[in-house]
Amino acid sequence: MNYVSIENISKSFGVRVLFDEVTFGIDKGDKIALVAKNGTGKSTLLKIICGLETPDTGQVIMRNDTTIGFLDQADSFEKYETIKDYIFDSPKFKIVQEYEELAINAPESNEFQDAMEEMNRIGGWDAEQQAQKILSVLGHHDFDRSVKKMSGGEHKRLALAKVLLNDPDVLILDEPTNHLDLDMIEWLEEYLSQKNLTMFMVTHDRYFLEAICSEIIELDGGECYRYKGNYSYYLEKRAERFASDQTTIDKAKNLMKKELEWLRRQPKARGTKQKARVDAFDGIKEAATKKIDNSKLELKVLSTRLGTKILEFHNVTKSFDDNIMLDKFSYNFKRHEKIGIVGKNGVGKTTFINMIMGELETDGGKIVTGDTVKFGYYNQKGMTFKDGKKVIDIVKDIAEAIPLEKGKSITAAQLLEKFFFPKDMHYQQVQLLSGGEKKRLYLLTILLENPNFLILDEPTNDLDIYTIQALENFLDLFQGCLIVISHDRYFIDKVCDHIFYFKGEGKIKDILGNYTKYRELLMADNENQKSAARIEKSTRAEKYEVPSDTKEYKTKPAISNNKRKEFMKLEDQIAKLEVKKKDITEKMYDASLTPDALQKLADELKEASETLDEKSMAWLEIAEMMEGE
Repeated sequence: MNYVSIENISKSFGVRVLFDEVTFGIDKGDKIALVAKNGTGKSTLLKIICGLETPDTGQVIMRNDTTIGFLDQADSFEKYETIKDYIFDSPKFKIVQEYEELAINAPESNEFQDAMEEMNRIGGWDAEQQAQKILSVLGHHDFDRSVKKMSGGEHKRLALAKVLLNDPDVLILDEPTNHLDLDMIEWLEEYLSQKNLTMFMVTHDRYFLEAICSEIIELDGGECYRYKGNYSYYLEKRAERFASDQTTIDKAKNLMKKELEWLRRQPKARGTKQKARVDAFDGIKEAATKKIDNSKLELKVLSTRLGTKILEFHNVTKSFDDNIMLDKFSYNFKRHEKIGIVGKNGVGKTTFINMIMGELETDGGKIVTGDTVKFGYYNQKGMTFKDGKKVIDIVKDIAEAIPLEKGKSITAAQLLEKFFFPKDMHYQQVQLLSGGEKKRLYLLTILLENPNFLILDEPTNDLDIYTIQALENFLDLFQGCLIVISHDRYFIDKVCDHIFYFKGEGKIKDILGNYTKYRELLMADNENQKSAARIEKSTRAEKYEVPSDTKEYKTKPAISNNKRKEFMKLEDQIAKLEVKKKDITEKMYDASLTPDALQKLADELKEASETLDEKSMAWLEIAEMMEGE
């Protein structure tokens, strides 16, 4: 069943063409993702589908009675007082409220019978319970809480809850994972995986794309490309498209060379056939000069040298009333460390960063920063740009050039192009940029300062996938220290070598490994807790005491030296396998790969992943045996 048909949609702003004659459909059960660079019209296309903006050409055809639920990046909360006011201001909950009023005031009326039929149609009998459940998962527990005192992230989660609770035929979601913690993202991933759910979304979360999507639509150069598969399939077919396009361009270049030679040999007077050949030359030239933008950001920036003393926490404590953020935390940062910070919202992650930057005082203990440390701090608030400022001016105000290794340097204009700001955008006014483009420019200003200790607080929010990949490549070559707070699982896996897990109540667990290792250990901990609870329950259920002469006191067996050696060997193997996976994944981004070479890499990646899983399980078994020694 087709819900929505998008037919030959085009949209421009001035001379800037966002997309041209885009055509596709959304059928029942489709889970489609839209990917494109910032500023190429992703959010605009979503608004056109929802009827909030008008296309220059083309039309959107909606099946009769189709309901759309749209999660915008900027919903309005001004007219609402409480969470209940906001959530209940929707067609579904208005039907529920009407039914409840009629049940009290006119239970024998025809209107009440009609209201019952409507309740059956929308499944409204457990609407309030569903609201409480979804709101609770997304961090909202009090229906009467004022929406005016909430943060931007809380507003975004509330808007997501409202869209889901209305249960529309088609969900249109613009960056649904922004401002969600990791547990919320995994819950949303499971929720959206329902077979009967239809959605069209924009997201930069690549694990999300991999797990949920059945189709990916890419906007590139104003054109629309469709890929019937998940993110891995998209990467494979996109690489094939680039390879095919490059072959076409190479053939066109050879043909153009021959045609140029022919044109030079011809006299000025030409016949009809010659004129047709001359006219065809323009088409050949256009095909031959087409550019494929598949560049990667590979900059070995010359960072300021870090001394032996970098950043030290000595028994640091911090609380807000009864909410403990840090409880006697101690840690000495070492050179080249790349630490990911994870944990639920409100457990102290941003507070931790604010204390490092001197924006918050500690309640106890001390933080010592080395003399050679030069921080670069990217925060969630972003940067305030003055009206009238041009993109190139923002960059040149900081530095005309940035030094690289081996005595090389790169100019501000060249760096702008590396971060997907083409030359025709350098003199564009900053206020005309999209939200994602402003965030990208802000990130660039941080890197231009040439720091040796980067702190990134949710750097991937509002950035497109291609910019995130560029940032990953930059951080992979970055020689300084890195702390990153992120809910982007793929990003943490790619750039971090160990994790600070903020458990709450001031407790921080240091986990050697990336996000995948953190989730494995967390799941193992949860299983151990469940097992302990079952054992405790079983013990409490005993109705008699074992006679003293039959009691057995078993001690935990000592771990053999062979097991210890195996444990150390496994750690080394796991580290090498993780590096191997990373290398293979990076190779798969190469657009010049043939389909056979790409398939070979995919097979190697699968084998490495399976071996890594096997080694990780063996490591975990021995680790549990050693626990408590």
